[in-house]
Amino acid sequence: MSDFEDQPKKTSRGKFPLPILWIVSTLLICAVFALATVPRADAQGSGQAEDGQYVQSFSGQGSGLNARAQNARKYTSIMQNVFDFIQRHYVEEVDPQVIFEGAMTGMFNALGDPYSNFLPETEMTDLNDTTQGNFGGVGLYISKPVGEQPNGKPAYVEVASPIEDTPGWRAGISPGDLIVEIDGESTEKLTMDEVLARLRGVPGVDVNLLIRRGEKLEFPVTLTRAIIEVPTAKYAMIGDTGYLKLITFTPMTADRARDAIKEFKSKNYKSLILDLRNNYGGLLNSAVDISSLFLDDGVVVSTKSRLPGENHVFNARKTAAVGQEIPVIVLINQGSASASEIVAGALKDRGRAYLVGEKSYGKGSVQKVYPLDNAGFKITVARYYTPSDVNIDKIGIPPDREIKFPEITEADMEKLNTLINSNKIPGFIKENPSASSTAINAFARTLSEEYKLDISLLRRLIRNEQNRTTIAPVYDLEYDVQLQEAVNILKGGNFNSLMETSKTLKALQEEASKDLPLAS
Repeated sequence: MSDFEDQPKKTSRGKFPLPILWIVSTLLICAVFALATVPRADAQGSGQAEDGQYVQSFSGQGSGLNARAQNARKYTSIMQNVFDFIQRHYVEEVDPQVIFEGAMTGMFNALGDPYSNFLPETEMTDLNDTTQGNFGGVGLYISKPVGEQPNGKPAYVEVASPIEDTPGWRAGISPGDLIVEIDGESTEKLTMDEVLARLRGVPGVDVNLLIRRGEKLEFPVTLTRAIIEVPTAKYAMIGDTGYLKLITFTPMTADRARDAIKEFKSKNYKSLILDLRNNYGGLLNSAVDISSLFLDDGVVVSTKSRLPGENHVFNARKTAAVGQEIPVIVLINQGSASASEIVAGALKDRGRAYLVGEKSYGKGSVQKVYPLDNAGFKITVARYYTPSDVNIDKIGIPPDREIKFPEITEADMEKLNTLINSNKIPGFIKENPSASSTAINAFARTLSEEYKLDISLLRRLIRNEQNRTTIAPVYDLEYDVQLQEAVNILKGGNFNSLMETSKTLKALQEEASKDLPLAS
């Protein structure tokens, strides 16, 4: 997986002055947090959390401690005693931070909740980068191999993609380029964190890179760090249909979506496809903002918790940017999670969009992130419910029309493994970086005859490799069967009749429960 290589603007070290926001994925917005007391937290400016009262019962202040509060105080004291004992008696001197981080990790692991966990300093920084939506750096997505390489080559940093209109992009750095040195230091032995620390920094400061392209070409590049905006949306026209792909939900997402809709309107769009595939989520308020572009008022999502202060109903804004006369199709798949599911669920339940693709991931919980000195923690505070009052956690959202890519059988997996190890597809793209559709199809037919694999699967693998080594197009209608289906539905002229047969998530869940066998 690629990593961001840039750093946001920050205040003094360890201080996070931004207000606490709701999140519905592994994204972060920082707020002030103290060990002794947890401040009362506001969720998007509405409602008040009960954090202060909760900590008061832990600390023993106030009257009438119940059994749970007494146990909490007892165990807190025991943990402090064990911490002190290790410091005094362990055979070797131990860094208190190591013990602290281990204890924090263990506490959150004990919850058995994959979305509640301790966040070391590096994770807090990375999450802060993404959630703020912009940061200081040179504008490259990068990856780095771990461990010894099978071909014996050095494990240099590889550029996955430059971010458009950034220093790296303007310097002509391309996907597949290797960053051999940073400011004269080889990247071979550096960890990813060390690489990020050298590439990130204060805007306006130069970073000197040595780039290797292909087997022989090496050249130096000097990049001046700038404020980098995290890409959150891509858009283009498909005929008279506006195509909007949301990559993640940050504070900038709604603005970029409005830019897209403005562009669609200028070109007299007749319909819109909202692509939420492989969008893992983001900020809850961003999901509400996106839903508001399609809905005139009314419920988008509600949150429910055991703490009254975490119970909220989030409504759409008064005027939608996309008129009700515009047909909307939402693309989802197993990688659509969290904030993506809030949007998809809201538009489906409110009868505003037709869903195409595969069942979504199924993450129906809301987290808050609290800074803790330079580290922090993320904890589930509520579950969210769609407008028809359904929670989709571990269930997901089914599409109105299921369209899957060709499935790979176990027998095909063995053949595919042989093909991948042969390195034939990367070799073909290396020799033909700008291969046309005709050339790709011809090569796919050759591979299909040799390996007895589905030709559509092979064409997609070849195109994916081509996109990896070039800047990928906004959409790929030729190889994307789910997008093809969405376009065909819109062209078919029966969108309204399809919407009449679409059911709310509550109706679907009730139907599913009736089909379950009765317990004996």
